[in-house]
Amino acid sequence: MASTVGVIFSSLNEENVPELTKARTVGSIPYGGRYRLVDFALSNMVNSGITTVGMITKNNYQSLMDHLGSGKYWDLARKEGGLILLPPYSGETETFYKNRLEALKGATAFLKKAKEDFVVLADSDAVYKLDYSKVIEYHVQKNADITLVYHEHEVKKTHYYMTFDTDNEGKITGLEINPATSGVKKNYVNVMVARTSFLLRLIQNAIQHGYTSFGKDILSPGIKTLNLYGYKLEGYYANIDSLASYFKANIDLLNKEIRGQLFGDRDVYTKVNDSAPAKFADTAKVKNSLIADGCLIEGTVENSILFRGVKIGKGTVVKNCILMTDDIVGENCNIAYVVSDKGSVIRDNRVLAGCEMQPYFINKGTLI
Repeated sequence: MASTVGVIFSSLNEENVPELTKARTVGSIPYGGRYRLVDFALSNMVNSGITTVGMITKNNYQSLMDHLGSGKYWDLARKEGGLILLPPYSGETETFYKNRLEALKGATAFLKKAKEDFVVLADSDAVYKLDYSKVIEYHVQKNADITLVYHEHEVKKTHYYMTFDTDNEGKITGLEINPATSGVKKNYVNVMVARTSFLLRLIQNAIQHGYTSFGKDILSPGIKTLNLYGYKLEGYYANIDSLASYFKANIDLLNKEIRGQLFGDRDVYTKVNDSAPAKFADTAKVKNSLIADGCLIEGTVENSILFRGVKIGKGTVVKNCILMTDDIVGENCNIAYVVSDKGSVIRDNRVLAGCEMQPYFINKGTLI
C-alpha cells in the first residue's frame, strides 16, 4: 500500500435528507441498528491501511464528535496521524464552505502537512465496502492524474449527480453532470484518488481562477487536459440521497446476501456501547428483523430494524419500520413504514402508516 492520507466530507449533501440532518451531519445519521453512515468510509480507509484521516466538519457536528471521540474504535487514536477534525471554514475566511471545492480549500493546510504521496477523498452519505489500496494500485498502474470510483446502477434524477463514459482501458472519455438521459449508467460515487501534490496544485489553481465547482470547473474540462480514469465499485452500494433511499438501505440489511457483502470479510467499525442484551417477553413475536442491545419487545415486530433501547408494548404490531435509539411504542399500536428518530414516544392505541416510497417520519424526541 502506497503511503496514503484520507479526507472524509462529513456534511456534504445534507440538504438531500433534511429530515435526518436537522440536528446532525450526514456522517452521523444512524444506520442498521448500531452504525453511523461515516463508519463505512472510515472503516474502508482503516481496512485499506490508511492511518491518517482528516474529517471535514461543518455545522451540527456535536453528534459526530460524540460518535468519533478520539478515534480509538477505528484504531486512529495515535500520536502521529490518526483521526483529525478539520475546521468548517473556506480558506482564510470565517464563513462555512458552500461546496466541495471550498471545503478542500479549507483543508489545504492539512494536505500540505501530510507526508503521504496519495490522498483518498470520500463522502459519508453512502453504504458500501471498498479496498482503497486497490484503487491506489489501479491509479498508479494507469499513471492517472485523478481516479474516480463509479458504480453501475439506474440513474436517479432527484439531486446533483455525475455520470461518465470510459474506453476499454478505463480512461474517462465523457462526463455529464445531471444528464437528461436515464437508464443504467456509470455513476460517480464521490470517491476520488490523486497524488497529494497534484491535488494541492489543482486547489491552488482553482483559488487563482475563482472556480466554484469541482465537477464543473475542474473535472468536466479535465476530460481534455487530464488523465482521468474510472474504477468500478463492485457489489452493494446505496447512496442516501432521500428519506426513501435511507429507508431502503436499512431494510436491505434484512437480506442475508447484502449483509454478507457489507460485513462478510472485513469489519465495519463503530463506537461500542455496553448495553444489556435485548429482552423478549412471552408475548413477543419477532420475524425477519434486526434487534439491537437493550431493547424490550412485548409485541410483534416484522421486517424492521430497532436500534438500542427501543421498547415495544403489548399488543402492538410493528412492520417495515426503522425505530432509532430509545424510541418507545406503547400498547395496542399498529405502525407500518415508519422512520422514527431518536427518543420519540408513540402512545397507546396509535395507528401510523406510510409507504415504501414515502415513509411516515417522526422527528427526534416527538410525542405522538
